Amino acid sequence: MTDHHPGTPLPALLAELRRLAALPLERGETLPPEAYTSPEWYGREVERIFRREWLCVARADEIPEPGDYLRLDVLGAPLVITRDEDGEPHALSRVCRHRFMDLLPPENTPGKGSLKRLVCPYHTWTYRLNGQYAGQLAGAPLMHGVEFARASCRLPAYRLAVWNGFVLLSLDPEAPPTGAGLTGLDAVLAGYGLADWESVVSRVWEDVPANWKVAVENGSENYHHMGTHAATLEPVLPGKDTRVDECDGRWFTMFTPFAAAPGQAAPAEGEEEPGMLIAGVFPQFVLAVLRDSAVWISWLPTGPTSHDARLTALVPPGAARAPGFADSLEEVGRQLTLIQEEDLVAIRGVQRGLNSRPAPSNGRFSHLERPLWQFQRYLAERML
Repeated sequence: MTDHHPGTPLPALLAELRRLAALPLERGETLPPEAYTSPEWYGREVERIFRREWLCVARADEIPEPGDYLRLDVLGAPLVITRDEDGEPHALSRVCRHRFMDLLPPENTPGKGSLKRLVCPYHTWTYRLNGQYAGQLAGAPLMHGVEFARASCRLPAYRLAVWNGFVLLSLDPEAPPTGAGLTGLDAVLAGYGLADWESVVSRVWEDVPANWKVAVENGSENYHHMGTHAATLEPVLPGKDTRVDECDGRWFTMFTPFAAAPGQAAPAEGEEEPGMLIAGVFPQFVLAVLRDSAVWISWLPTGPTSHDARLTALVPPGAARAPGFADSLEEVGRQLTLIQEEDLVAIRGVQRGLNSRPAPSNGRFSHLERPLWQFQRYLAERML
């Protein structure tokens, strides 16, 4: 295993990525520490991954009605997702074409809501939100004596797609279709009907002081249940019992059965085994699914050593209106926060370790960390 020191040039780090991606799982090693700290490496990730890939940013049920909007910030770009009168979602820039004002400033605007048009709070320039005209300038007060191309003045639009009820965004107009390479995952998820599940509670952690990959890797293995979640998840979903599927490419899956109660019989042949399915789509999305609930997590980098994390709980159609559900919602939010705070201890701790000097050498993977080995291969395909 190789030591890496501060100042390793990017070409040398990429050569190391090439070496690591060629290793079989049984000899797999972690990425070098500078892959989680180097501004140059991070800049390449932004350009070759985050500005080209489809990113999971929301659920379609967060904008259920025409005129509904959701404010987002992706890689420093202020965006808004809206739904038009035909039910189609749109992703638009929030930057006014007049003098660059944020059309939905967080200082005094709700993060989600409903509106008929986007009105700039600075000089009241107005933009349409209907159909093919979404983002088109509709009004610019007191500009009648100025020559400018009103008809071509509109907010930049970005590609948007809905996959299994998740809203996917791409900043690249040439990105391949969202379903490219996900056929196998669609088959795994088909029996759950996730497209119709409902969001019930979300929690957001901004500017977590760790590289985004540290968080993604933590969320892509259950090996850490025995340590990080020893008193919460481990007694119910023992990490050691996790079965990791042999996947490749953009997605992975694994399954952890529930711990058997004393005297409990094993499932009969053909009977569905109760437990938790974990499904991930690189670069920044993981979904944990039970039969009666699910949690999806997305991470977006805010710099080389910081990221935003969002966790949202989902339930099947109608479950949120069942008697007593409202009383349980507070507990759902408490559990989301508890598990994430446990994970953040590990995520922050790993980042501190990565910044230590002398730099630590590469670690080795357990068979339970196969998705991390697969993640390296994904990174190599896009970074090299």
